[in-house]
Amino acid sequence: MKDKRVLFVSAEVVPYLPENDISTMSFEAPKMINSTGGQTRIFMPRFGNINERRHQLHEVIRLSGLNMVVNDLDMPLIIKVASIPKERMQVYFIDNEDYFKRKAMYSDEDGQLFEDNDERSIFFAKGVIETVKKLNWAPDIIHVNGWMASLLPLYLRNYYGNEPLFKDSKIITSVYKNDFKGLLDEDMKKKVMFDGIDDDKVEYLSEPNYNNLIKTAITYSDGVIIGSENLSDELEQFIEKLDKPTLKYHAIEEFTKAYQDFYLKDILNEEID
Repeated sequence: MKDKRVLFVSAEVVPYLPENDISTMSFEAPKMINSTGGQTRIFMPRFGNINERRHQLHEVIRLSGLNMVVNDLDMPLIIKVASIPKERMQVYFIDNEDYFKRKAMYSDEDGQLFEDNDERSIFFAKGVIETVKKLNWAPDIIHVNGWMASLLPLYLRNYYGNEPLFKDSKIITSVYKNDFKGLLDEDMKKKVMFDGIDDDKVEYLSEPNYNNLIKTAITYSDGVIIGSENLSDELEQFIEKLDKPTLKYHAIEEFTKAYQDFYLKDILNEEID
């Protein structure tokens, strides 16, 4: 992966949040890229249960200050950054007082999904892209992890379709079993279409459940990685029908070469030894 640039956009990353399939691989894959001579940037939401003092997050003033428009509302974008100890990896946190200050990630103490999870995912997707533009850092690969990041491929291919910084970027979506029950806001599709994205581009968001968010991400990706050992039958069948490079599940102990080969050979179409 020497000199390759890989942007990781993830809902969860170790050590900032507890270990699961998403957070663990969102740490291990960038670590592998760095160790093989590549460059990484990692983006995640600044959920309120992340301890800013312990992890030494600090605001990056030059990157903050933009407003993201979400459903006709101007929402201030705050960018914070931290370094993962001993790994020389920087993590950028997308923050906004209204969307991310609360102490839970996706649902309240009664287990009910937050009513604005749809807007939070829109804000996260647009916030990542706008920040990478400010960094002027053109990724070879954008690797999406988790449903909170699932709108990024849709926005990058449609809303930001003419952005020269990303013209050669390839998108991979990893699919996990870390789902949620129920639906996001029934007006989610309308809120995305407010950004000028056509109705036929967001057909799955008519019923914004977990599987349909992931299908939306996959539709606008160049490749798919199976990130969990067991997926729902619906997603497995959807992926099987695709004419896209797909990497089967690899446990954490054996993913390194498989991911490298997939990045280089299947996604970037490069010869490998």
